[in-house]
Parts: sequence; structure tokens; C-alpha cells
Amino acid sequence: MPKTVLTPQSEDFPRWYQDVVAKAELADNGPVRGTMVIRPYGYAIWERMQADMDRRIKEAGARNAYFPLFIPESYLSREAEHVEGFSPELAVVTHAGGKELEEKVVVRPTSETVIGEYMAKWTQSYRDLPLLLNQWANVVRWELRPRIFLRTSEFLWQEGHTAHATEEDARLYAKRIHEEVYASFMREMLAMPVVLGRKTARERFAGATNTLALEGMMRDGKALQMGTSHELGQNFAQAFDITYLSEQGRQETCWTTSWGTSTRMLGGLIMGHGDDQGLRVPPRLAPVQALVMVVKDGEGVVEAARQVVADLVARGVRAELDARVDTPFGRRAVDAELKGIPVRVEIGPRDLAEGSVTVARRIAGGKSPVLLAAVTDTVAAALEADHDALYAAALAHRDAHTTAVATLEDAAEAARTGWATIPWTTLGREGEATLAQSAVTVRCLTMPDGSVPGSESDDGVLAVVGRAY
Repeated sequence: MPKTVLTPQSEDFPRWYQDVVAKAELADNGPVRGTMVIRPYGYAIWERMQADMDRRIKEAGARNAYFPLFIPESYLSREAEHVEGFSPELAVVTHAGGKELEEKVVVRPTSETVIGEYMAKWTQSYRDLPLLLNQWANVVRWELRPRIFLRTSEFLWQEGHTAHATEEDARLYAKRIHEEVYASFMREMLAMPVVLGRKTARERFAGATNTLALEGMMRDGKALQMGTSHELGQNFAQAFDITYLSEQGRQETCWTTSWGTSTRMLGGLIMGHGDDQGLRVPPRLAPVQALVMVVKDGEGVVEAARQVVADLVARGVRAELDARVDTPFGRRAVDAELKGIPVRVEIGPRDLAEGSVTVARRIAGGKSPVLLAAVTDTVAAALEADHDALYAAALAHRDAHTTAVATLEDAAEAARTGWATIPWTTLGREGEATLAQSAVTVRCLTMPDGSVPGSESDDGVLAVVGRAY
């Protein structure tokens, strides 16, 4: 089979990434700088992500709602730290309907402010709490150095916003989203081993009292922040007067959280699992898990291929038929490799005459003949094994490129090709600032056992240090 024409990862990783996005037909650049068009195959992967994430969010008790794209500028100014953090990225509408607006309107960069306004309206009594909301939407953050999926001026995401009666309840809910929704989704669906931790004061979300993060290592050793969950304390509740009448009859201020993941996860999927042949999609996530391909037409071949598709679908496998015999088989096979379809079932006249098919596996690699009667069992077993194998390979890559160090100099050196872990008591805020001058950041603080520290001062806290997207 002819090989795909991709720039090798080892030669130019950013170019390889751009090649995969284009040639796997995932997305294209939009007409306005920094925007993107998500193509049907890329969007099909996003839909699978969205559906599974949505299910997990609802199981955590949140309900979906929708809030406006346009936010009065005055809303953002109510929470000073928040507006300061987002001001360089804001897109502001000054004219509409042929005239200048009396008040400028911000295109939402995130929705804490507008949702806070309505939380205040909807929260009267302790009986209204906790108020657990989520929305699927687009947001705009004007990006100076755009890259499809990773940093675009407009992107798709979910953003959750909650109000609670107590600080403890808010903290536990932010932690639940971090661990039970995000971490489990990324491990179980994306096959990505993420590090769970808390952000340093320098890196946390503008206006938050604590930010919980999930960091994934890409194939080039850089870090990608895959999702965040924020404790907002009472900052936004005080700014927007989100209060409630307690059971004891006292007027109290709520404690709020916000949390989000975005189409950035698609970028993480590409860079975390892709190889020089293209994308590798985890079987549980893949829109098409098995592509049944007619190699060459012949008596009964297409009918047999259709039956294999039907048998696979009946088994619960997402299978499709490719009977485009007017397109060279090699070209079609390369296209399937590029798109990372986990399994190909190839059927031609010779195979049918022998009562067999050829099964090609994208993740494990290689091809093998399989009896026609055994193909559904073989494909189902391959899909389960290959999902686990993809996770194991990503974990092995991360472990091999993570170095425990004891000095600032060694941390900077390790960050050239991967991550470093260094005691936070050794690094500290001064060392963090020094590393930042060379584009090396503390991705998160974590514990040696992988748990999340309660604070920066906990015994044994490790800083995960690296270069990031």
C-alpha cells in the first residue's frame, strides 16, 4: 500500500499537525483570520465527544440552558480581575442597526457574568440551591497566533456554572466535575492519560480562587490543557448579588463554580495519538469503528460486504460500507488510515472464494485473514483491545518523557523534550516566574500519588513543568 504524504513528526511537528488536519478532512481555515470551519468528519468526532460529555454532565446533576452571545460591557466590569484577565481577547461590538450603540456589547469570551446576572434573579431561597447549569455554545477570544482546534478566535465548548449555599459544597462539586466527568471522559473515551492538578496563583482562571486542571502530553512532549474546573469563591456572587434566604432566615451570599472543555480536545486527540500515517481515533470515540471495503467487484462481493456491515451493526459496532470500486483501492485505504478508522475489513473476489476477509488494524497495525463467519467476533475483540492499547501507549510515552528533577536548571532542560516534576517547595513562585521567561510554565500542582493537593502548602506537592500549547 502506498504511504501517506505527511511531514514526519520528527521533522516538523507543527507542519505534521497541519497536514493531518487538512488531509484527514477535519477542518479548514475560516474566512476571518483565526476562525475555523469544522468539516463533517471532524464534526462527527466532536459530536461523539459532545454526546458522551453531555451524558456525564447530566449524571452529575447539571441541566442544559442557553444564554446570549452578546453581553453588555458593564457586566464584565463588575468583576475587576475577570475583565482584566480577558480584556486583551475581547471582541467588542460598537455599531449595530446603522448607528453607534449607547453601550458597547462584548461577544462572549465566557459567560460567568451574564449567567451570574440570571442566577441572582433565579436564586431566592436555600431551596433553590444548588443551581447547576451547563450550556453548549460558541465563544470568541481574539487570538493573535491562531492554530486550528488549539487556539482559534471562535471555538465550540461547554461551560458549566453553579451556585451553592456553602463553600464546601461548591468545592466538592468543582472537584466532582474535575474527576468524575472530565478525567473519566478523557481516559475512557479519548484514551488519554491526563494529569490532574491545581493551577498556581499565576496560572489560574481570572476571578477564580482555585482552578483544577487536566493536562495531557502530546507526541512532541508539550502539554495541552484539556479542561478546567474553577472555584470562584464569592467573587462573582458578590459582584452580581447572588444571594439566598437561608433556612435560618438570614440573607446569605452564594458560592459559585464554573468549568469547561472545548474543541481544543480535538487538537489533543490529534497530537496525543497521531502518527506519521495520520490520525488514530480511539475505538470508543470513532464515528466509524469498522470500514468494510470492497477491494474489487465480483459476483456476490458487494452483497457479502453489505452483510458483514449488517452483522457488525447488529453486534453494536459502528460500521460503514465502502464500495467505491471506481476509486483505486490503495487511495481509499490510505484515506482510511489518515482518518484513523480503527479497523478495515477488506473483501474481494478471491477472499470471498476462500470464505474469508482481510482485517487491517490501524492502532495495532498489520493485516490478517479471518474467516467470514468469525469476522464480527474478531472486529469486536480488536476494538476493545486497541482502545486499551492506545491508552497504554500514551501513558508509556508520557512516563518516558517525564523527569523528576531537583533544580531549576534541570527543570528547564527537561522541558525541552517533555515534562519535569519538581518539589513546589524547591521551585516556588520565584522559580515559576524565572521559568516563564523562557516559555516554560507550571502546568499544574499535583501529589506524588496523582491526587490533587488541597493547597500549594500541602506536604509533598510537585510542580509539573513544561512547554505548552
